[in-house]
Amino acid sequence: MKSTISLQVDTSLLLRLISQLQIRGGTQDVSEVIGSAIELWLREQASLRKGCDPACVRGYQWKTIFLPEGTELCSWSYGEHNYARVVGDEIIHNGHSVTPNQFAQSFARSTRNAWEDLRIRRPEDKQFRPASRLRAEQAKQDQQNQQATVTGITAALSDTSALALLTALQTQLHKQAALPAQAVPAPPRDTTPGDGWDLPERRKYRYRLEDIAY
Repeated sequence: MKSTISLQVDTSLLLRLISQLQIRGGTQDVSEVIGSAIELWLREQASLRKGCDPACVRGYQWKTIFLPEGTELCSWSYGEHNYARVVGDEIIHNGHSVTPNQFAQSFARSTRNAWEDLRIRRPEDKQFRPASRLRAEQAKQDQQNQQATVTGITAALSDTSALALLTALQTQLHKQAALPAQAVPAPPRDTTPGDGWDLPERRKYRYRLEDIAY
């Protein structure tokens, strides 16, 4: 059995979460959704370099892979190695800002694919690695993260939530209270003929005493 603890969440943030879950439809467990969000945040933090503050991260975003500041890029052309380095948010080669493709073409006599030509060494890496391999690893990790997120959302949607049920009931009550009150129809009149109702009208011959009173 899992142990749980209570956490304080801003009221407006919780209301926004409940509203979003209602838009998605179905039954949702708010606790499960919050747990899935924390797990996703932890996976993102695990992919960062140790001691790295996400708020202060600088580097170059190359398509699907991120090259943090201090990353080295290496290109081999005709027996000579050429190097570039990520400084701030730019790739610097010979004092000039370049793109990975521009750096790969710098010493080439023919068109080259930067993903296949360049090797990369990030600050946490011990050696240079092909850029194409880093891209493949990142694509695999993104797919795993997406599957884990879908699994977490599916599990949250399949679990009945007392809070979601209460919210739905409250919404239904508000809708009913907003409807105008409907008048109760009067019971139908009894039109069954009584004794003497089929006798001919006598007032055309003479007046009755009860008629004179009116």
